[in-house]
Amino acid sequence: MIEVVGLCKQFNRNVVLSDLNLHIAEQGIFAILGPNGSGKTTLIKSILSMVIPDKGSIRVAGMDVKKSSDYRKQIDYLPQIANFPSNLKVKELIRMIKDLRGKTEKDQQLIEQFGLQPYLDAKLGNLSGGTKQKVNILLTFMFDSPILILDEPSTGLDPLALIQLKELILQEKQKGKTILITSHIMSFVEEMTDEIVFLLEGNIHFKGDIQTLKKDTGQSDLEHAIAALLEKNHV
Repeated sequence: MIEVVGLCKQFNRNVVLSDLNLHIAEQGIFAILGPNGSGKTTLIKSILSMVIPDKGSIRVAGMDVKKSSDYRKQIDYLPQIANFPSNLKVKELIRMIKDLRGKTEKDQQLIEQFGLQPYLDAKLGNLSGGTKQKVNILLTFMFDSPILILDEPSTGLDPLALIQLKELILQEKQKGKTILITSHIMSFVEEMTDEIVFLLEGNIHFKGDIQTLKKDTGQSDLEHAIAALLEKNHV
């Protein structure tokens, strides 16, 4: 579904991605992990063509991302920080996105699921961080693309909304979708994901399931297993 070959990117003298290769063909939930500056965001933005790599190729659903933007129709993206127009009402933003992307009835289900009905007439600039994240989730999940990229999706959510988000992600997995997640919350990653991809200094140092990583590092939980990987590589 996603094929990354020989990806290189540097900003000035800072090498962010160094000949990175990644193949994700399976349907499931994959976590892209790594410390700050490891290249996670650059990798995701390269897949989305928000960053242009210096070298290498990316194919999504069989399409070369350099040759056509049509592949983007295969992806729904939840950014870590959504910069909504502050004077726009929630319902106006939903209507605008539907006008751009096409018809969907799923928005009503998500409005009810995340308790957004009381906020539909509120201006986005007046919403709390948690409510903005719920709107962000609504806009991401109200369509039905085969690939989901979720950047820190649990940010700002209260416990009930977090449970609802987890249920929503698992429902999308059951539909056969490929889901990429970044998160600093290791308990969330351990509960939700099928495989992890661990980045360090612009390259992949582990790709596989969490049980294998625990076994390889001799640790009983993901947080300590990741710490062992970092210590092994002297970070």
